[in-house]
Amino acid sequence: MASVRIREAEEGDCGHILRLIRELAEYEKLSDQVKISEEALRADGFGENPSYRCLVAEVFSAPGEPQGPRMVGYGLYYFTYSTWKGRNVYLEDIYVTPEYRGQGIGSKIIQKVAQVALDQGCSQFRLAVLDWNHRAMALYKALGAQDMTETEGWHAFRFEGEAMRKLAGK
Repeated sequence: MASVRIREAEEGDCGHILRLIRELAEYEKLSDQVKISEEALRADGFGENPSYRCLVAEVFSAPGEPQGPRMVGYGLYYFTYSTWKGRNVYLEDIYVTPEYRGQGIGSKIIQKVAQVALDQGCSQFRLAVLDWNHRAMALYKALGAQDMTETEGWHAFRFEGEAMRKLAGK
């Protein structure tokens, strides 16, 4: 297996991250929902008050191979707050390209997010997964995550677009 490095994303990575975001959306059969641009990723993640942080997974070629490091995955996360538990990390996206799955890269990204969460004094690390993605659910459970739908009956909701405008009176 080639050498893998998990590192904090840099502003210059935004084009590669956007490519991976689009691949994830295609995998989840939700490509039509991707509206973000490389410029927005740059502004929102690397400005004065970043809205998110991101880890990237790079694979390095074996000695003698001409190709340099390739970005093969990412984990985009941000901080939230629980009135019951305090500071939290929410992992919005985790994705590893298909040819590199099963090599522990996703687990390494999750482990790094857990390290960041603990370093930042977080009490929880949350994420969501589509109900058909049994492979991801099995991984999260194997790593020790609780399925909040099973254990507590939580359901996720969101307001967007017209519903949000109507709610806000706009």
